[in-house]
Amino acid sequence: MSNAMNDDEVNTELKKMVEFIRQEAQEKAREIQVKADEEFAIEKAKIVQQESANLDAQFDKKKKQVEVQQKIAKSNQSNKARLEVLKLREEHLDGLFEKSKSQLAQLSKDANKYKKLMEDLLLQGLLELIESSVEVTTRSGDVQLVQDVTESATKRYKELTGRTTKVNVKEGLSKDSTGGLILTGHNGRIQVNNTLEERLRLLESQMLPELRLDLFGPNPHRAYVYQPTDMQLPILNSVIA
Repeated sequence: MSNAMNDDEVNTELKKMVEFIRQEAQEKAREIQVKADEEFAIEKAKIVQQESANLDAQFDKKKKQVEVQQKIAKSNQSNKARLEVLKLREEHLDGLFEKSKSQLAQLSKDANKYKKLMEDLLLQGLLELIESSVEVTTRSGDVQLVQDVTESATKRYKELTGRTTKVNVKEGLSKDSTGGLILTGHNGRIQVNNTLEERLRLLESQMLPELRLDLFGPNPHRAYVYQPTDMQLPILNSVIA
């Protein structure tokens, strides 16, 4: 009996071999595809994670930039509002000072109040000079008034200092002056300007903290509040009354 295969058997075997090879190839292809899909998924996850981290970093950066811009804008608005409030406050104070200036001329019309004020101004000037001989210059219409208060002013001066002083009164202030006097001592080297205009100018700066406190309330940034001395109180009250 012959072992040789006929053509049909050969073809059948060839088909089986081809089918086996195809199946092997398909399996291999599936394995490659599965591995490729896994590697793709891993790489994709890495890229997504990295891009997500980049986006989070960019978002945080932009968020901080927006927060900084908002703080700057808020600070600018706050400063603008604060400056506007300060401007309005200063305008209000300026208005008060202008009103005070316009009322200076009225002081001399109240004879008793003006006489007491001139005595206080004369005494204050004498205490600044501490001189044995003082020359006082005033308005022509006030010469007699100053001479009348000289005795009481020099008496108070002596009580406070234990010294005596001679006062020479003369006219010389401008006719536009609202009143007051100028004291000169030490051979003309030292002068004390106690005109009403000058006293008001000094009050504007000296009493500014107190006026701000009375008008606008306490300022947490200001630890010091101006307090006039006992010597200044009569003059201050006379001028701002």
